[in-house]
Amino acid sequence: MGEERKCRRVDLLRALFDSSRMSQTKIYRTKNDLPAKLREKMIVLLNSRLADSIDLQTQCKQAHWNVKGPDFISLHELFDKVNEDVEEYVDLIAERAVQLGGVAEGVIQGVVKNTQLKPYAARGGSGRDHVEALSSALAAFGKLARAAIDTADRAGDKDTADIFTEISRGTDKWLWFVEAHLQASR
Repeated sequence: MGEERKCRRVDLLRALFDSSRMSQTKIYRTKNDLPAKLREKMIVLLNSRLADSIDLQTQCKQAHWNVKGPDFISLHELFDKVNEDVEEYVDLIAERAVQLGGVAEGVIQGVVKNTQLKPYAARGGSGRDHVEALSSALAAFGKLARAAIDTADRAGDKDTADIFTEISRGTDKWLWFVEAHLQASR
């Protein structure tokens, strides 16, 4: 594992289980039977992935708006369909945080500060550049979703793990659809 990846993983784990961050998490009373400490940990996890999913959604729209070239219409429509599903992931994650008594932290300032995704890489309009950039973002988000499945499962929150399983399956499907444009020979 590279040094940068090791540091990022340690930072993520520290953020997930840092008691000072958890003590800043607003928790509302709820009749949900999960223990308060578990709900608090899951809210931190959910808000971390919420930042990533909102970032992914903006990256989808960036590709959708700016793609150019001979595959314009197919990629323009594909990127919009990916965005529609990612928008549902955003909602699932945010609503789960609130169901657990938390506050969904979806403002752009928090997203910029907390996203684990790399900045969107495509600067021009080439369809291939956008396919490369969006497939990289989808792959990174899928990896984060799978890690969230394991974290929630180990913590004992099967419902949050199930939500991330649904998100992971959908993300992998869209990665396949987008990445297929890189795999075809011209």
